[in-house]
Amino acid sequence: MLPRIVPAFIFVIFGLQLAAQIPASWTTPVPPFRIAGNLYYVGSQDLAAYLIVTPRGNILINSNLQSSPPLIKKSIEALGFKYGDTKVLLISHGHYDHCAGSAEIKRETGAKYDVMAPDVPVVESGGHNDFHYATDKSLWFPPTKVDRILHDGSIVSLGGTTLIAHLTAGHTKGTITWTLDERENGRTLHVVIVGSPNVNPGYKLVDNKTYPRIAADYSHQFAVLKKLPCDIFLGAHGAYFDMLGKYDRFKQGDKNAFIDPAGYKAYIADRQQAFEAELHRQSISAHQ
Repeated sequence: MLPRIVPAFIFVIFGLQLAAQIPASWTTPVPPFRIAGNLYYVGSQDLAAYLIVTPRGNILINSNLQSSPPLIKKSIEALGFKYGDTKVLLISHGHYDHCAGSAEIKRETGAKYDVMAPDVPVVESGGHNDFHYATDKSLWFPPTKVDRILHDGSIVSLGGTTLIAHLTAGHTKGTITWTLDERENGRTLHVVIVGSPNVNPGYKLVDNKTYPRIAADYSHQFAVLKKLPCDIFLGAHGAYFDMLGKYDRFKQGDKNAFIDPAGYKAYIADRQQAFEAELHRQSISAHQ
């Protein structure tokens, strides 16, 4: 989600748009596929959505754009599962490209909607009180009632699958990084689904009146992310973890294509460096 349109130009930075036009990669479908265990990819080329299948119903992570539910439904059904078996709906954070479809998915499936506490007011207002984008109508989305308020360390369990919600704020006040374990070929794999460590264009990291803790929250996020054990690296956007490149290798028979602990560490280090550079730049500017 991003700043308003820049005349005659459209940019996409860190998977979020700088204008109201939707990037094609956000709506272009890819064939759904199993990542590991009972974890499946049901998103588009760049807007990630994940289905976790259990004997007691399924968990869906991310509803994406307001136009995304039909794509997600088609992907779920193409895998042989029932869209109506979605019992729990989760998101990565309260920006419209990850939660605008939530109202429709709740209405169609009856799923319970779990959201991290600081993002609940944003989700339930449809983005009207987002700390940065509250006045940008192009980034508003259908308000959606939250059924369960999550906190750092909250556990979401269904049918033998357990996810842990890690508060990794900064990008939004309630950004979540999800972790879970999957069994594949006799081994346990640690899965990390990164919420977002990116600093959007225009974010004030110094003297931010609507989000005074923003810099401290980003720093805390990186401390958390660096400690998480990771075998399978995933994220809210496919670009975070080179989804299309890994999917190509997966199609060619590389069953370990999504096992990438080194890629996870490199990505987090790169994003921390970018944050610290921007914080340094803004700090110097504020004291001039």
